[in-house]
Amino acid sequence: MQEGTNCLLTLENREKLTLTGVESVDAFSDRSIRLTVCGEKLTIEGEKLKILAFSEGSGNFTASGEVNSLRWGKSAKKGLFA
Repeated sequence: MQEGTNCLLTLENREKLTLTGVESVDAFSDRSIRLTVCGEKLTIEGEKLKILAFSEGSGNFTASGEVNSLRWGKSAKKGLFA
């Protein structure tokens, strides 16, 4: 992702989640989806989770299911000064 890239997260009724700025889908199951978003790790936890769409080129991501939690983790950036 380029510097200054905006990341937008929208959660509708805890059932539909849309994100921009997604760099990669790191792991997924029906209970957890792990993403890298604008250089940060994001874990989505819930039930009956499904990835509906992901475009690596644009960074747009959509998932559905019952979202119970969103947890931001440590930076995904690597390097001496990151």
